[in-house]
Amino acid sequence: MSDEDQLWPRASNWLTQATAEPCDIGVFGVPAHLTSISPTGAHHTPNAIRAALTRYSLNSAAGDIGTLKAFDFGDVTEPDSAEGELRTTTLTKQVLRQAQLAIALGGDNSITYALARATLEQGGGLITFDAHHDIREGISNGSPIRRLIEEGLPGNKIVQIGINDFSNSPEYFKRAKDYGIHVITRTDIEKLTAENILAEAFEVIGSGPIHVDFDVDVCDRAFVPACPASAPGGISAYQLREFTRLATRNPMVRSIDITEIDATIDSADQRTVRLGALIILEAAAGLLSR
Repeated sequence: MSDEDQLWPRASNWLTQATAEPCDIGVFGVPAHLTSISPTGAHHTPNAIRAALTRYSLNSAAGDIGTLKAFDFGDVTEPDSAEGELRTTTLTKQVLRQAQLAIALGGDNSITYALARATLEQGGGLITFDAHHDIREGISNGSPIRRLIEEGLPGNKIVQIGINDFSNSPEYFKRAKDYGIHVITRTDIEKLTAENILAEAFEVIGSGPIHVDFDVDVCDRAFVPACPASAPGGISAYQLREFTRLATRNPMVRSIDITEIDATIDSADQRTVRLGALIILEAAAGLLSR
């Protein structure tokens, strides 16, 4: 006899293997890690996040997210190479054709380049929740925003939320301004509501589609010990969850990514990986609220 409570369905059972049918949410893993500036085991994170969904239910203030059809499209193989990035872009396009919202599980933040270029192929804009500008030279988890701009994404269609003091060099801060990127700093967040911050971001971008990059190291290190670049003084786990739900409530948002969690160095209670799983559920609640 099973010990499962049939009146308490688990979120892990809600996410089912993809078919060719339309769905509301399409989840897939992009386990990139080889070009990370800091050594990382982030390629273990997509499956860790899936496993963490077992801990949660489908009930939210927005309603029962179990009424949404959620498909798992599996993982991109070897996503770190140029060919791997092409596979990521191709899978993203497939998921976007079937789903209202595509959710990519990283992997490091390099995946934002391959994902966003699929979502924004016909225009639109990018929102990042990140302590860093990610406009470094080269190809790494520190360069996806610069690469997107060089490929044609206008800087004035990019909004970066949570940029933190002492997390970017003066030169890259200047370059972000020169690109025309709209920056809402960690300090600004304390003076504004989440609703007002996102209203500002959507006004800057103007029209969709929109990709949202949730680099979890935007959070305070106390909440995300498995994010190597997180620092004391980032935003709270609750704030990131609130931003997720409010962002995905907007129909212009077609895709999101969850990045920079290294599941191999998480705390014993798996608080960072659990937050990654909750971002999926908050995104679903946002979609349900549209």
